[in-house]
Amino acid sequence: MANQLRQQIDQISREKNINPDVIIAAIEDAILTASKKYYKNNEDLRSRFNEETGQIEVFAVKQIVETVEIDETQISLAEAQKLIPEAEVGQEIEFPKPTDILGRIAAQTAKQVIFQKVREAERDNVFSEYSGRVGEVLNGIIKRQEMGDFVVDLGRAEALLPRKEQSRAETYQPGDRVRVALVKVMKSAKGPQVIVSRTDPALLVKLFEMEVPEIYDGTVQIKGCVREAGERAKVAVVSREKDVDPVGACVGMKGTRVQSIIRELRGEKIDIVEWSEDSITFVEKALSPAKISRVTIVDEEQRIMEVVVEDKQLSLAIGKKGQNVRLAAKLVGWRIDIKSEEEKRQEVEAEMARMQRVVEELRSLPHVGDKITQKLIDAGVAGLDHILQMTDEDICSIEGIGPKTAEKIREAAIEAKTEWDRRDAEEAARYQQEQVEAEAEAAAEDAARVAAEAEAETAPAEAGIEEVSAAAVEPGEGGKPDDER
Repeated sequence: MANQLRQQIDQISREKNINPDVIIAAIEDAILTASKKYYKNNEDLRSRFNEETGQIEVFAVKQIVETVEIDETQISLAEAQKLIPEAEVGQEIEFPKPTDILGRIAAQTAKQVIFQKVREAERDNVFSEYSGRVGEVLNGIIKRQEMGDFVVDLGRAEALLPRKEQSRAETYQPGDRVRVALVKVMKSAKGPQVIVSRTDPALLVKLFEMEVPEIYDGTVQIKGCVREAGERAKVAVVSREKDVDPVGACVGMKGTRVQSIIRELRGEKIDIVEWSEDSITFVEKALSPAKISRVTIVDEEQRIMEVVVEDKQLSLAIGKKGQNVRLAAKLVGWRIDIKSEEEKRQEVEAEMARMQRVVEELRSLPHVGDKITQKLIDAGVAGLDHILQMTDEDICSIEGIGPKTAEKIREAAIEAKTEWDRRDAEEAARYQQEQVEAEAEAAAEDAARVAAEAEAETAPAEAGIEEVSAAAVEPGEGGKPDDER
């Protein structure tokens, strides 16, 4: 019996990968629960596995006291010394309880408790095993589909591949072998839930580690990786040795290494760029294959860059639906504003025109000298609207301008603003009139063109009628028309 029970415990332990002590504790708890349900009293029952006999023994424990108050859990010192002469107050005595009379209901209860304990132990094992492996790439088999999600058999546990973690370029069928990245392990009422992904950048990083020996041994390091799964990815690499080309090592001879990864990811395009400590250089490489004209840091604190490219390179730099610049921005960690040379030229011209307008507005202030006007320009005053928005204190804060001059400047600004508004209104009306005339002229040209095309189409037909008429009246033999012969 001892060997049989112990063998069963060891067998379950191996099959479920559970410590034998956990199974023994589960059996002890099960027998104890069944005993309490059978005896239905207030005794202090305890259970213990006997290694020698291979049986679970149940005891009613009573504490030795001077005066007994509760018969079920206490025993007097005199009664205890009859059983054990050396007994003392405060000690406990165990009284065996028979377990072979528990019955079918108690046995069923014990069975349920054992199953529950074993399941809890399995869940704890799964959680402890996979919670420390987040970020690893695991091999699995698609088992079934549940409402758009897929269940992946990892061997020791089942994992969930949610719809949002699936690549749009891939389809799965039960029985397919897949490599997945372990992204999360959560505890739930039904046990630990292992979440895996086919879109996580960790999957791409691990695939490069498996395919590129230089990455595996640390000669080449992956400094960043971003993906839009199924479409495009960018990987930044750097070499720790001068003689090793990091991009070439990842691409492999004739692209064999990267092509192997592309096949694994069902055709996902992968851009491999060399990482650089210089942010401007890194951005230029991250936007490949587009050629960059120049890069300017707009706001270093907010990490904003402006990139200018040739007009023909603009669509390539932005990429399909903005994908290239979006991935590059994620890779370098900066916000990237891309402009073409023409857009930048127009922007510069607009800024120069704005600055020229500001200078003209300030120089048009009536009864204000050139020195005061220059002081306003040097102080960064941005035109008449700016002056009208400034308080007297703001104007007086400009060096060389006092309260009287400030009041004079404000009055002059009001007068000049009226004149400029009149000029702008006239200019707008003139521009609108020119637009109307241009549209009318264009409409007239279109009408003339349509008429000319219609006349050109009817001309050959009229020419054909004239030829037929001439042939009809031409004299035949004998100098008479055909109808008279």
